[in-house]
Amino acid sequence: MDEMNVDFAAPDAVSAPDDVSVPEQLQDLVIDSEDVGGFLHELAVFSASAVSQAVGMDVLCGITLSRRRRTATVAGSTHEARLIDEVQQAYGDGPCLEAMRSHGTQHVPDTSIEERWSEYCTVIAERGHLSALCVPLELDEGATAALNFFAPQAHAFDESTIRNCELYASQAERSLRLAVRIGVKQQHADDLQEAMQTRTVIDLASGIIMGQNRCTQEEAFQILKKASSTRNQKLRDVAESLVKTVAKQAPVAHFEA
Repeated sequence: MDEMNVDFAAPDAVSAPDDVSVPEQLQDLVIDSEDVGGFLHELAVFSASAVSQAVGMDVLCGITLSRRRRTATVAGSTHEARLIDEVQQAYGDGPCLEAMRSHGTQHVPDTSIEERWSEYCTVIAERGHLSALCVPLELDEGATAALNFFAPQAHAFDESTIRNCELYASQAERSLRLAVRIGVKQQHADDLQEAMQTRTVIDLASGIIMGQNRCTQEEAFQILKKASSTRNQKLRDVAESLVKTVAKQAPVAHFEA
């Protein structure tokens, strides 16, 4: 596949030699980022720099990532870029969201006269962003994303630039797909660790109640559940409170629901 026909010299946020290819630089972003959010920010900075060189003006880049059962993650090359995408999320519609839904590139040549998303486009036009180009990224099932470019001049993105941005997106999506997979595995590991910690503190609390009340483990667990319901607290929080109280050797002779 042809690479985008621009000089992809790495921006300051990316430490890569000039002779490293775009896919390799994107892969380095994944390796160097601590989490998915960090990767999205670095990708936005990198992408904004690349497209700015292509069109000869300062272009902002926002990235929206939507994953199943999770709120959308928004990142930007600058605070303003992130704000533009967050405004679109607030409106609930716009070129970025449409690109993610339709899996097709959305181009707004002049936001000041755009009729498809008139309210949103009016807002960003007033903020000085007169062109918008939103390119979807094809990810694993259950996840969608888009690269969103904003320029200060109308008609900033011609057909050649749009085509190159789409080629670049096909390279970027591979790295984002990898970052999401790593993030999902890390989340599963964190969830498992939290579940184990929760189970441990509940078992400890149950043991304390068993000793206090001379009851079975099941009866102790039911006492914990009743306390959780009565106090309108999570079961783990009630258990942690009891364990901490005993650990501090506070004068508690009997645990009450």
